[in-house]
Amino acid sequence: MKAGVYNNGILAAVLEKRLDGTYSFEYDDLYLQSASNPSISLTLPRSVKTHESKKLFAFFFGLLSEGVNKNIQCRLLKIDENDHFARLLLTTQDDTIGSITVKPF
Repeated sequence: MKAGVYNNGILAAVLEKRLDGTYSFEYDDLYLQSASNPSISLTLPRSVKTHESKKLFAFFFGLLSEGVNKNIQCRLLKIDENDHFARLLLTTQDDTIGSITVKPF
């Protein structure tokens, strides 16, 4: 499964959950061409084009709701509350706290 990671509506990177359950985050070439485009987070610096992880990157996990809001979202969207990637794709497309949105490809 893949998703586009957008910074203020500009495609910044592709986030992928692989079949083996690992994750990759790869900055888009066009995004990297402009020095004015910031890193998505301090833990995902643009000085490294591709980042790999065995679990969902902490930055994206931090975009997810917790507690009662998490329970309501999972019930309404009919998703497993432990499927963090599905929750990310279904709940961070439009209304997030910061400038980052995540949309399925």
